[in-house]
This record gives sequence, C-alpha cells and structure tokens, in this order.
Amino acid sequence: MARRLAGFLVLLLVVSICEAAFLFQPISDSHRSAALELFTPDHGSFKSLEETYEALRTFQILGIEKKPDLTATACRSISETVGSSSSTAKDLFYALKANSIAECKIDKKASKGIISRLNAAVSGASSLLDFYYSVGGLVLIKDQSSEADVHLADAEGVFRSVKAFSQSDGRWRYSSSNPESSAFAAGIALETLAGIVSLASSEIDQSLISTLKNDIIKLFDSIEKYDDGALYFDDKLVDGHEYQGPLSTTSSVLRGLTAFAAVTAENLNLPGDTMLGLAKFFLGICVPGDAKDFFNQIDSLACLESNRVSIPLILSFPSTVLSLTRKDSLKVGVSTVLGSEVPSLTVKLVGAFSSGSKDASLVESQELNFDKASGLHILNDLPKSIDVGSYTFVFEVVLHEPEHEEVYFMGSQTKVPISVTGLIKVENSEIAVLDSDLGSIESQKKLDLAGKNAISLSANHLQKLRLSFQLTTPHGRSFKPHQAFLKLRHESKVEHIFVVGNSGKQFEIVLNFLGLVEKFFYLSGKYDMELTIGDAAMNSLLVAIGHIELDLPEAPEKAPRPPPQPVDPYSRYGPKAEITHIFRAPEKRPPQELSLAFLGLTILPLLGFLIGLLRLGVNLKNFPTKPVPATFAVLFHVGIGAVLLLYVFFWVKLDLFQTLKLLGFLGVFLVFVGHRILSHLAAASAKLKSA
Repeated sequence: MARRLAGFLVLLLVVSICEAAFLFQPISDSHRSAALELFTPDHGSFKSLEETYEALRTFQILGIEKKPDLTATACRSISETVGSSSSTAKDLFYALKANSIAECKIDKKASKGIISRLNAAVSGASSLLDFYYSVGGLVLIKDQSSEADVHLADAEGVFRSVKAFSQSDGRWRYSSSNPESSAFAAGIALETLAGIVSLASSEIDQSLISTLKNDIIKLFDSIEKYDDGALYFDDKLVDGHEYQGPLSTTSSVLRGLTAFAAVTAENLNLPGDTMLGLAKFFLGICVPGDAKDFFNQIDSLACLESNRVSIPLILSFPSTVLSLTRKDSLKVGVSTVLGSEVPSLTVKLVGAFSSGSKDASLVESQELNFDKASGLHILNDLPKSIDVGSYTFVFEVVLHEPEHEEVYFMGSQTKVPISVTGLIKVENSEIAVLDSDLGSIESQKKLDLAGKNAISLSANHLQKLRLSFQLTTPHGRSFKPHQAFLKLRHESKVEHIFVVGNSGKQFEIVLNFLGLVEKFFYLSGKYDMELTIGDAAMNSLLVAIGHIELDLPEAPEKAPRPPPQPVDPYSRYGPKAEITHIFRAPEKRPPQELSLAFLGLTILPLLGFLIGLLRLGVNLKNFPTKPVPATFAVLFHVGIGAVLLLYVFFWVKLDLFQTLKLLGFLGVFLVFVGHRILSHLAAASAKLKSA
C-alpha cells in the first residue's frame, strides 16, 4: 500500500511540473541541458552497463555533441562482460545494448560464445524476464554482426512458451508461479515476441499473430486518460516486483508495441489518436528530475518518432499571450515530438471562442501563412472581433499529400487557450459628494487614475460618496475587469472594502453613509481612499485617490466596537522599550575604626601560626641539596604558594568554575612534585637510620 501511494505521489508530482494549460512543446534545449546534468559519470564511468546504455542512448537521441567521452570505459566494460563466463543473460543483454551505440569490436570467437550461451538461456528460460534478456541479446548480436548466423530453431515453440504468460485482459505475468499480471510485463512480452519473430527461420503461425493482436487491443482497452487527452498505463502493485509507476509502465508498453509493429506487416487496428495521446503524456511531463525517468521519456518519444502505427504531430506556440497594443502576430509551429520537420501542410484557424462561453465562433475559418525562414505558420493580424480577454482558439492541420495521412496523425481539431492583452484606457473618472435627500452634487472632482491624485473631500452621515469611471479596450469596446474594489482606511487602521459594480460601459459605486455608520463603527475622522482594478489581460491598477473627512454621529451605548487590529508578527523582533532600574539606597556602613579592628582580628590567626612555627624550631636543615630533589622541593613550595594566590584571586576576581578549573591543574602538579620530593625525603631518612 505504501509503495502504491508513493507511486501515485510520483505521478502527481511529475504531471504537475508543467503548466495547467493543455499545451505540449516538443523536445527543446532544456532537455539537452538536463541530460548533461542527469547523466554525469562517476570518475569517467557509470555504475553498470545498463546506466551506460541509457546515457549513450539519451545522448544519441537528443543529438548532443558536447557530451562526456564514455566510449573507452564502455568498451572496456563490454569486453570484460562478454569475455566472462560468469556473465548472466541480463549482463550480456545490456552489454550488447551499450555496444549497439558504442560500436566496440567483438571478435568472432566471442560472438559465437555469446550466441551459444544465449541459445542455452532461451532453452532453459522459465520466466518472462529470462526470455526477454536471452531473446533480446540474440536480436542485438544479429543486428551487430552480419556474419553471425543467429536464429531460433524452434521459434514457434518459444513464442508459445512466452504467450503462456498472457492474461485475458491483455496484461502479462512474470512467471507461471506468479498469478499477478501487469501492463509493464505486457510491454516486456511484446518486445520479446517481436524479437522471436525476427529470429524465426520460418514464418510464425498467423493465428498466433492474430491472437497477439487481440491481446494488444484488450490491453489498450484498459488505458487511462487525462482531461487534456494524454493517455497512460498504470499498474496495481504486483507481488514480488517493485511498483513501476505510470511513466515506466507506459514506456514499457510503447516499446513493446512499436517493436512488434516493426516486425509484422499487418495493421494493429489501434485508433489514430492513441499514439497522439501517448505523445501528450510523455511531453506533458516536461523535464523529469530522475535519470531513469528521463531516459524512459526520451526513448519513448524516439519510439513515437519512427513507429509504424502513426507518427503524432504536435502544435507548439512561441507565445500564447498576444498584445493588441504591440500588434503581435499569432505564430504556430508544427513538428514531431522530437522537433523534426514535417511534410508540407496547412494550419487553419477554424474557430475562436470566449473562455466559458458557448456562443458561436468569433472568427471565420482562415489559413495561416507559412514562413520558410522560421518554419512557423503565422497570422499577422488578429480578426477585429478578437479583443482583450481570454479565448479558446481551434486549429486544424491539413496534410497536402494523401499518402502522408497514413503515416502522420494530428487529430481533427486542436483547442488552445490564448490570452489577448492590451492597454486599457481609463476615462471619465470622477468622484463626488452628493446630498442624501435631493441627490444634488455637493462637491465633484476629476480623477487621473493613470497618474497621481491627492483629492481632499469632506462629508457627514447624511451625504453620499459616488465614484465612477469607464474602461475601454484598444478596439474601443468596454472592458469588464475581474476585480474592482474601493477601499477606505480609517486613521486607526480599520479598513472597509466595497465592490465597484458596472452597468454597461460605466463603473460606479455610491456609498450612503447614513446606512454605513454602524459598519464604520461610528468612527469619525480621516479616511484614505484607494481604488484597485485587476485583470490578467491588463496592467492592474492600485491608485491612491486621496482622503475624505467623515463626520459621523456619536456611537450609542450598545454600538459595535471596532475589531482589534492584527499585530505585525515582525514587530516582536523589533527594539524593545528601554527598562530603567531604580536601586535601593546602600546600607549605612560601620565606623572606620571598627572595620580596622575587625581586620586586625582576622590577621591574628596568621600571626599565631608564624609564632607557632618559630616555637617548634622550624628550619631548612633538611632541605635537599642535590639539584634534582632541590628543584622538586622548590616547585612544591611554589605550587602551594600558587594555590594560596588562587584563593586570593577567587575572592577578588574569579568565579567558582574558573577557580576549580585552575585548581585542578595545580592539584595534579602538586601531586606529582610532592610525590617526588616526599619520596626523596623518605629515602634519605631510611639511609640515616640504617647508618
């Protein structure tokens, strides 16, 4: 369940990379830049030949010239793999895949050994992947060596063995012991069966081919679809195999489909928009951020570029936003999914509809002119019926040669969202204070909404405020923006917002202060006025009009109070108010004589200690005379003095932690030198007693 959810989240992330609009762009330089970033070798090589092949294949499809030189390291790995007797069918498969691009030399003896080992692997295969790697390896060695005689003696029997893994819904199992089936396995199976057909020495029974065609149709009956027409496959969790996700699954099915279509002459009878829907899915992903997903996308687009079912054509637009003021031209490009040129064709604009409207088309069908220099189809002048706003343009592509219609597919019609912008003129702007009873104008002033305004008005609760203006498009039609608001902000920061309505061309709002006194919380004073006009098709306006002084009646006792204004969250990080401390007056000190007497009393014990030493007859007769013991004796006494001095500093300057830290060092020092001098004294005393 967790892996299923993870796959869904990956799909959601991948699909949401692009814009929501139903637009699909062919491969561009952004893909080439991404390829160089995603496929970066580690110390000149990749971790496996599978990654090496994916990098080489991606660079080849995108035509990247300035790429890392991988040929030497790739050929070394390929040579080691094909020459090793322990290499599995999977190892040989990816070695030959990489060699199909690197074109390293494989001698005849090695080729014969590979063929023999892969044939043995086909004979002993018991799962779908066993057949896939062994048959795929034989197809690759056949394509790379024209002298090698590669074929399957019992191709039809191998075909039936692989076909035994198929299910009634078009999906396939990985092995006979695993009841779970998947579309990813179906893609592997189709690619394997295509290889068996190409290796067959005689024609495969057509009933088997017909049955397989029916399986393909059943498989595509389960394809899923997005609103934009993109088609994709997705699997439920398969026991024993990691969930692949829609991108890998759809890529696998597409590889198998195009491989099988390449080896059979019969038509697969798939709807023409199937390949176009798959192309929309892979192009809608834009640029994946994972190397494996990126390879699957590019390789799948290469399959769509040269498949025998139908080659999809893609409409691309340098810009979907056109300006009437700049007189922009409508430009449309038509190409394959990889951006290749297409045969001669005509692009027609067959309809244009206002977004959200079901009215008739605003334009008649007309052809776009083809510009050979740019390769674009251009409509220089937009029809006069197209004004500022959002539209859905409907395009139709017509191929000039009938035989090309069997090779390429564009779809009947393509709908594209187009936004038309332009300079919106603001005209007849005025603001007035009206008498509430008679409606007569008390004061009126013109506004310049495109410039600066400093209007000053005054009114009481018995009057009204009227604001009016007109918006005009470049074609002279009235314009209705998405948003038009008038904001009044009191000097206490209380704000009131009103929607400006419109009637025809005129935008007007009338504020009756008599009915708004309660909403204004009876707050008299200065109100700043601000007008906001916003729309995606115009340069939005945020205009400070000026201010109005309102004289409102006193608030009744039970009138609502203004709401508390939100506190700026960043104000908590600003400077705080200064804190002033007032200390109490110091205590009265004792007389100086008393303090000196107390000091004398504290010194008396020290004097008693010194007198005691003299009475005991303390002397330096036993002080060591030899240099080394004398040195330790001096250091011992210096250490004791340092401890006493440290106590003095503790009372004067140091704190407890600093004192303990220094005392620890001095204690270790005293233990060391004290032990040495005491050992010396003990030894000297022992010598005297023995003498």
